[in-house]
Amino acid sequence: MKTLAVLLLALLPTLAFAQAEERWNQLSDAQKEELRVKWREYKALSPEEQQRVRDNAERFRRMSPEERERVKENVKQFRSLSDDERAELRQRFQEYRKLEPGERRELRTRMRAYLKSHPEQREQLRENLRRWRRMSPEQREELRERVRERRRR
Repeated sequence: MKTLAVLLLALLPTLAFAQAEERWNQLSDAQKEELRVKWREYKALSPEEQQRVRDNAERFRRMSPEERERVKENVKQFRSLSDDERAELRQRFQEYRKLEPGERRELRTRMRAYLKSHPEQREQLRENLRRWRRMSPEQREELRERVRERRRR
């Protein structure tokens, strides 16, 4: 029995390679080329970034099917954005990563509330955000002061 277990352990890499080869052969030429491009992109990353990618892949594999589906949908949504929208989202994420843990927690809480809100309310919030972004720093400060004044009453 012990030798069977050792033999199986010795064969696992060969079996895994055979399965990977079989899956590779089932891909179209376009899919193979896409994977080659992604592999070259991965190899061009720093060792730290490569580790981050591996960690994320492992975390994805450990997710429940529902969580994986949600992540896939998020990726699909992200890919549907324009280049400018994706760049802005990346920039906002970098800003988010610089926040203190408490500030991030608060922002996540507010985002969850936003996502659960009524579609009309969400649209109103988006319009308010668009207006805010068009304001000058002076206009923003003036608006903040008006809000503070209203809260004091």
